[in-house]
Amino acid sequence: MRARDFLILLLVCLAWGYSNVLSKIVVGTWHVPPLFFAAVRFAVVMVATVPWLWPMPRPRWRVAIIGLLMGAGNFALLFIGLQTASPSSAAIVIQIGVPFTTLLSIIILGERIHLRRGVGIALTLAGVVLVVWNPEGVALSAGLWFIVGAAFAGSLGAVMMKQVEDVAPLRFQAWVGLVSCLPLALGSALFEHGQWTSAAAVGWPFVAAVLFAALVVSVAAHTSYYALIRRYEANLLAPLTLMTPLATIAFGVALTGDHLDRRMVAGAALALLGVLVVAMRARPKTALLAEREQA
Repeated sequence: MRARDFLILLLVCLAWGYSNVLSKIVVGTWHVPPLFFAAVRFAVVMVATVPWLWPMPRPRWRVAIIGLLMGAGNFALLFIGLQTASPSSAAIVIQIGVPFTTLLSIIILGERIHLRRGVGIALTLAGVVLVVWNPEGVALSAGLWFIVGAAFAGSLGAVMMKQVEDVAPLRFQAWVGLVSCLPLALGSALFEHGQWTSAAAVGWPFVAAVLFAALVVSVAAHTSYYALIRRYEANLLAPLTLMTPLATIAFGVALTGDHLDRRMVAGAALALLGVLVVAMRARPKTALLAEREQA
């Protein structure tokens, strides 16, 4: 992976990590209904990206399905899970998306996993487990099962996106916003109550949270990630996004006073080592030969 693209992915993961903590505050502390929060978020995304809606990418059915998976499905399940799941437990459980993406990329795309990348994935997973593990272990509560569902939806959408060609990332994000906003709004109207009252009680902090989630995370960070998905293999990007739970824990320590000990520091170092192993894997011989011929 090019250094510039790795830096972009790092910034994306930092934005995602901060967003995870912020989302927990919105649905867990402020008690804003999760489907309503997701619907308002994607409504802002849709408005901000209206100029890029047309022409609609093809095949239309695939674009709509991917949009629902990576937008409405992923975030609805994530926000519902965060109502009851702690950020630490959610951080470890959602990493099941890494093997999900790997298996789906093998089944759907026919990609292969080589030894060095496998070692990097194993190191990164081990580091993340060490960071978020506690003596009592992690129990799969109802909230964490929703997190598992969110991980699967996001992984399937990411792998399916590799089969869509010639779609500008910002145009794709515009359609994610459109196809996600309507079902989320309908779901909120049917299954939630007191949405506007809870949002009004929070006031401007809720508005700021929505704008950050929509413009910084969805429009900027997710659009950048979509561009990287088109450029690199899905099972290369998946383990690198394990930087997100490390960022989530770091922001938790800085903003909410979460406890940081030697075990967490050691786990972070191990996970980052795995990230570097994956990112700095050897280039194919064909690429090296091509560079020599051009020299």
